[in-house]
Amino acid sequence: MAVDYLVIVVYLAGMLAMGWWGMRRARSKSEFLVAGRRLGPAMYSGTMAAIVLGGASTIGGVGLGYQYGLSGAWMVFTIGLGLLALSVFFSARIARLKVYTVSEMLDLRYGGRAGVISGLVMWAYTLMLAVTSTIAYATIFDVLFDINRTLAIVLGGSIVVAYSTLGGMWSITLTDMVQFVVKTIGVLLLLLPIAVVKAGGFSEMKAQLPTEYFDPLGIGGETIFTYVLIYTFGMLIGQDIWQRVFTARSDRTARWGGTVAGTYCLAYAVAGAVIGTAAKVLYPKLASPDDAFATIVKDELPMGVRGLVLAAALAAVMSTSSGALIACATVANNDIWARLRGIVRPEGEQHDEVKGNRAFILLMGLAVIATAIALNDVVQALTVAYNLLVGGLLVPILGGLLWKRGTAQGALASVTVGGLAVIGLMAAYGILANEPVYYGLLASLAAYVVVSLATRPTDAAVLAAWRERLAGRGTEPQNASETVSEQVPAAQ
Repeated sequence: MAVDYLVIVVYLAGMLAMGWWGMRRARSKSEFLVAGRRLGPAMYSGTMAAIVLGGASTIGGVGLGYQYGLSGAWMVFTIGLGLLALSVFFSARIARLKVYTVSEMLDLRYGGRAGVISGLVMWAYTLMLAVTSTIAYATIFDVLFDINRTLAIVLGGSIVVAYSTLGGMWSITLTDMVQFVVKTIGVLLLLLPIAVVKAGGFSEMKAQLPTEYFDPLGIGGETIFTYVLIYTFGMLIGQDIWQRVFTARSDRTARWGGTVAGTYCLAYAVAGAVIGTAAKVLYPKLASPDDAFATIVKDELPMGVRGLVLAAALAAVMSTSSGALIACATVANNDIWARLRGIVRPEGEQHDEVKGNRAFILLMGLAVIATAIALNDVVQALTVAYNLLVGGLLVPILGGLLWKRGTAQGALASVTVGGLAVIGLMAAYGILANEPVYYGLLASLAAYVVVSLATRPTDAAVLAAWRERLAGRGTEPQNASETVSEQVPAAQ
């Protein structure tokens, strides 16, 4: 596997080199956290597709195809649907807000009283997303180098932390663009056709497998509905996704670039399911469906091609991991730490915000690596994170964008009731049950509507400032504590 090793080493070295190059461009908070809000359509589409299609979408998507056939595409398919919905209906408005985090958006809309609680929920989600992506390095490096789990996590995690810390969003954008190209070539153009040919073509696959493997709804209606709730709605409100929307240089870029990325996700979903179905023909008795990707790559691909496809899997994991890491650090610094300290910097005071955000990425990166080493059941951890995200934050975020009668009290009640309901229901039904997110979401909606209607409407000056920002006429805040304080005087 010497050639395969060379491909991987060159790829990893390239990631670090781009981190170093990105460091030279990230000279301001905007450059470091949102790439200066300057990405054009091609780069925006590629990097958005890279972050949403991670290890779960690649290795997990093939595993679902192995287990359920073509209907195994639904998990990644609902991710694509969520990205399409975000891009078509919300991305232009989100981009015009000129904020850095979801919690800053909530503060702008409701008047500055929802930030810390929503920030804690979002921080837990992004942390777990980064942790589960980091754990996936163990699987890939085990296939590549036959090294133990801890060393694999430290090796893969250290590379991501290094280039993310050096150049922030510029480094992540550049590496994600390369990762998008590598994934496209490795998975769609190489592994997909080779797997189908090795399995004897579609006619042989249909002859070898039960008919339910080719039923588009074979995975079950309830499972598909749960995927929509968790992943489609999760795409609408995740900090990792919004932070990419903030990088778009225009409304048009955010809308059409995201639409292209969402369409790409739909194709990627089908490709993963077909590869998994082909693996079922070739290896009908694997111990775990998640072994399907590594097995078919290791046994069926020629030298060199095998290294490129494994690099594609590594690219998928690294793109999600780096995106979640910078999102986690941004929330921790801007939504939690700055608010708890009550930082308000006097006008004109010089402060190296790049250095501060860089320190938080390094700190959160070390926490992610340590947690990944200690954690065993990543599926449960990620389920908890997504349940809290959707159950606690979906209603106040979409309500703020769509319903002007929503109030700060309603938003706080929604986050609190939805979050507590999800936690209680997970304790009662089990972490992996569907009921917690169903009933938690309903409880969050009820609390938001009832409390909003029972309290005074949001101050007219706050709503006026909100409309100004939605129209793209507001000024960009310099830190979290300024997000609201600058708005009311401007409206008056």
